[in-house]
Amino acid sequence: MTFSLVARCAETGMFGLAIASSSPAVAARCSHARASVGAVASQNVTDPTLGPMVLDLMEQGQSAPEAVADIRKRARFVDYRQVLAIDVGGRTAIHSGPKALGIWTQAQGVDVAAGGNLLANDTVPQAMVSHFERSSGHLGDRLLGALKAGLAAGGEAGPVHSAGMKLVDTVSWPVADLRCDWTEGCPIHQLEIVWDIYKPQLDAYIQRALDPREAPSYGVPGDE
Repeated sequence: MTFSLVARCAETGMFGLAIASSSPAVAARCSHARASVGAVASQNVTDPTLGPMVLDLMEQGQSAPEAVADIRKRARFVDYRQVLAIDVGGRTAIHSGPKALGIWTQAQGVDVAAGGNLLANDTVPQAMVSHFERSSGHLGDRLLGALKAGLAAGGEAGPVHSAGMKLVDTVSWPVADLRCDWTEGCPIHQLEIVWDIYKPQLDAYIQRALDPREAPSYGVPGDE
């Protein structure tokens, strides 16, 4: 009931992922990323502990393929899980258990991996990977464009209700963690609206955290 992609910007080292689902608040359970380490999506009958476990293993020096292989041995009920990972070297790995729901499939490319379950058809992950590889610019733009390409290729078999995007860069916290937790409309469209508002302010939010003396004005009434 989910389709997603994890990716790295080779120019900046930024990691991110974008995800959409018919379930509520999918990004709150399934999206995981850590600066200078990588990004992980853990989905399909979700076990939210798997994302941090894979990130810990990669931070300890394992590659994405090694970490995902390790998780296959250590985690419970792995036949039900789908895990996508990308590491600091741009290497990717995907585990799709045989008990994943409905039509499920996956695709990998340069600095990107995509996967999904309960899909409308088996072309959705490759559509996301192909779009990401053809794109350029800010990683957030590329992730959202790829997610939209997955939706255009068919997306889920049923209606999509929630979506999210997470980005990490050089600081210890996510520089963007944007979500639409539920809508009867298109959550990917709602996410795109939020990103268009947030993107011009992203660097200012980082600067305010690092040193508010050098930060731009807050742009609210009463702020000089």
